[in-house]
Amino acid sequence: MVPPNIHIREFEGPLDLLYSLIQKNDIDIFDIPIAEITEMYMDYLNKMKSLDMEIASEFIVMAATLIHIKSRIMLPSRNDLAGEGEEDPREELVISLLRYKRCKMLAKELRSRNEQYRDCMLRLPATAKEMDIKIVYPPQEFVPEEFSRAIDNICKRNEIRFADLSTKITHILKRDKLSVRERMKSVWLKISGRGKMFFHELFEGKKVDRIDRIVSFLAVLELLRNNKVDATQKKPFDVILLEEKGEGK
Repeated sequence: MVPPNIHIREFEGPLDLLYSLIQKNDIDIFDIPIAEITEMYMDYLNKMKSLDMEIASEFIVMAATLIHIKSRIMLPSRNDLAGEGEEDPREELVISLLRYKRCKMLAKELRSRNEQYRDCMLRLPATAKEMDIKIVYPPQEFVPEEFSRAIDNICKRNEIRFADLSTKITHILKRDKLSVRERMKSVWLKISGRGKMFFHELFEGKKVDRIDRIVSFLAVLELLRNNKVDATQKKPFDVILLEEKGEGK
């Protein structure tokens, strides 16, 4: 068996080698078995026939770092003997690997875009003058008297429109207030006549719309606030029981 001819130049740096070993062996980057990955890393360095020290110095520093982390995990520290917790010595290595992974993904995306768009030819936009196109603008005639007259007309129309809108809003508010007050009387008469009833029984025998239900619900809230009735609901979206509240309650 001839040992494989492995060159350190195949990897861009020690993090590239370490990341390749993690990917190849399907290792969780957040829970690195430091003893196994250190053995793989050292085995790779030992298989090289020759070392270019100028290039391999960074790889040797990473090997020393892995051995140091391995020793910190295997040997108890002073904090462990004192019963105090210590941060995971692999944390800094994991952060470096995550940053390298992110850069590797971005580099792959940029490489893909370069392959896709490198043969594209772009043409800068040209102005109409550069293309010998003559633009003819329509004549702009400005009459100050007509402009002032138009502004006056717009102001008058806005005054009329806002006045009508204010009147309509006031009328709607008065009508809603009156309808809630009247509904309070009818609801109170039904509850007091029967002693207690469900909320949906207020609408029996007639077709009601959403506004009618909303007004009736507001009337019930007002009766609750005035301490006239009690309302009970066992669970959300269940029926609501309305009961007349006597003087002693």
